[in-house]
Parts: sequence; structure tokens; C-alpha cells
Amino acid sequence: MTLAMNPPPADASAPPQTVLVVDDEPVARVSLAARLKRLGYRVIEAGDGKSGLDLLRRERPDLTILDWMMPELDGPTLCEQVRRDPELRSSQILLMTGHDQPEQIAEGLTRGADDFLSKAASKQEITARVQAGMRAATLVRSLERARDEIRRKQEVWERELASAARYVESLLPAAGAVLPGVQLVHAYRPSLALGGDLFNVVPWGLQLFGLYMLDASGHGVSPALRSASVSTFLRGDSLLHQVGSDDPGAILTEANRQFPITEDGDYFTILFVRVDLRAHSLSYAAAGHGGGLLHHRNGDLTWLKEPGLPLGFGPDTAYRSVHLPVRPGDRLFLFSDGLYEVPNPGGELWGPARLEETIRALRQEPLADVVPRVIDQAVRWQGHAHFPDDVALMGVAINA
Repeated sequence: MTLAMNPPPADASAPPQTVLVVDDEPVARVSLAARLKRLGYRVIEAGDGKSGLDLLRRERPDLTILDWMMPELDGPTLCEQVRRDPELRSSQILLMTGHDQPEQIAEGLTRGADDFLSKAASKQEITARVQAGMRAATLVRSLERARDEIRRKQEVWERELASAARYVESLLPAAGAVLPGVQLVHAYRPSLALGGDLFNVVPWGLQLFGLYMLDASGHGVSPALRSASVSTFLRGDSLLHQVGSDDPGAILTEANRQFPITEDGDYFTILFVRVDLRAHSLSYAAAGHGGGLLHHRNGDLTWLKEPGLPLGFGPDTAYRSVHLPVRPGDRLFLFSDGLYEVPNPGGELWGPARLEETIRALRQEPLADVVPRVIDQAVRWQGHAHFPDDVALMGVAINA
């Protein structure tokens, strides 16, 4: 069987593939170059290793054929330099020598050659090895293009993700005075660039306001977008229009109707609180949420917690409000369960009890210091700064 010396190109419209021949023997170099040109390749030549390396960097040929023995920079050393260069390390190199002993072949391959060619090789073997090298080069170039495309898309995705994260952050309340005599401090630490937790303050007047902590199941873009849609419903004007009441139980009952569990099983948990400064009262309702804490000025702590299904689990579920007194000097803390469900290296959770102890111990500290210090305690417990779940903490000081 005779091997074809002139295989038809895979794509006649594509430019010819390039071979760099590096050999200090002019006759051998010109002879090999002529044979490669007859096969349809574009051929460039170098008479020594140094100029061959320069051409390799400048031309980026598909395949490089190197002579082993050359002055100044021999073939194996040139291979090593290519493999150390991030821009060149994927180059396909065929090392050629007149001494094709097993030890020499092993050395050449170890030092960076992809294949080996004896100077005494037949025309058919030369053709076959060059074609094999070109197939590998084509595959490598395809992988490089795919990698570059993935990298480009990832950069676009990261920019879009950063833009989405800025949008979500724009939905969060500004820290500082919520109403005269009411101060807000918060911290938000999503586990990914985008988180599913969302919280805000709903002002209804100078002495009446609501606030909520919303948690969407899952992490990333989809939960963040779903939370943003619920935040539109939870605006003060929207609630009065769609619910007709500022009662937390009525609000969650309507939210349960409007936001059913999705086909993929996605849902929301939420704690909604209303504070009436004039009546010194607090009302809250919870839908599957782990709760919040009311830290009284005398040091006592009351959990704002009510058993119930998350939003959307039962279309006819009605949520009820729980009422508590609130006085100047009290503090209110709303948080996601990601804050206290952090494990230490041994797997033990920080837990609600330790969170409660931390808040109690910081009673005399300014609220602006309490919120970050609570986050710091959770970080110390788990031993690193990255939370496995979204973490949100909102602290409100009621001084009016």
C-alpha cells in the first residue's frame, strides 16, 4: 500500500498550515523544506536555534521541526525554552536527529518534544509524522480558541454579574436614620457574587414603619432576581394598594398568594415586622423564617419567631401577626439563617444560642459596632471569611 504524498486539504479555502524548519545544515534544511512545500504547507526556515526561537515567537507556526545538533542553542534546549514560555508552550515540536537511540528519544521527549523523526526516515514516514503533528496542532489551536472564547464570555458574564450585584445592592436600605429617633445598621455577605437574601425598610409615616428580611432558596442569579421581584411587591405604596393593610400577617398572606412555589421547587421565607412608635408596639409575622431578636433595654431578649410554611407552599395559607411592646432603648435584629448556620472545622454549627449570647454581650456597644462584630464572631467560628450561605444582618436602634 502506498501512502498519498499529497493529501487533499480539509478546507481548500483555509490558508496553508505553516511549518518552521530549524536546521544548521543548509542542504538538509532546504531538502526538507522543498518536500513540505510539495505537500502544500507554508514553510519558513531558520539556520540555528536562536533565530528559530525568534521565528517561533513571531510566526507561531503550526508545527516546528528541529534538528537536535545545532550550535549555541540545540534542539532539546530550545524545546525546554518553548515549554517554559506561556505563549509558546502549546507549540507542536518534532525533534529530528541522525541518532535515534532509545535513550536519546526518551531524552528528547522528556525535554519537551512532541514527536521524534529520524533523519534517515522515509518520505512516507516524514509525511505521516508531519500529518500527525498537524492534526495535533489543529486540535490544540481549536482548544486554544475555545479557551479564549470561554474566557471572553466569562469576562462578559462577570461584568454582567457585577452590574446585577450593584443593582441588588441598590435595593438595600441606606444605613443611618430611618425615621427621627430610629437608626439602622446592616451587613450583607452573599455567598456568591449575587445573593438571594434581601432586606429593607418600609416607611409609612414619621412614627410608623415596616422592615423585612427575605430569603430566596438557592444561590446566585436566579434567587437574586426572584428576590428583586418580591421587593417590588413589598414597597410601601404597593402594599397599601395590593393588601390594603400594614398588618404583617395580611401582607404575608397576600405575598403567599402572589408568589407560589416554582416548578423547580424555589420558594421564599420572610420575616416582616411593623413598628408603631406612637403606640410603642411591634407586630410581626413569619413565613418559614428562622426569626429575629428584640433586645430590650433591660437586657432581655425576645425571639421574633412563629412556626409556619414558607411562601407558596399552601395557596390558602393565612399568616397571623404577633404583637409585642417596644420601648425607647430597645434594639431589633433581623437576620438570615446563613448567619448562625455556619459550621466550625469540626462541623458544629454556631447556632442561634451563640448568636443570642453575642448580641447580649454587646448590649452596651454602639449599634454601628455591634453589627460588624456579630459578623466577625461568625467568621471566627467557621475559621474563614467565606460564608457557605448568604448572610444578611439588619440592626435597628429605637430611641424615640
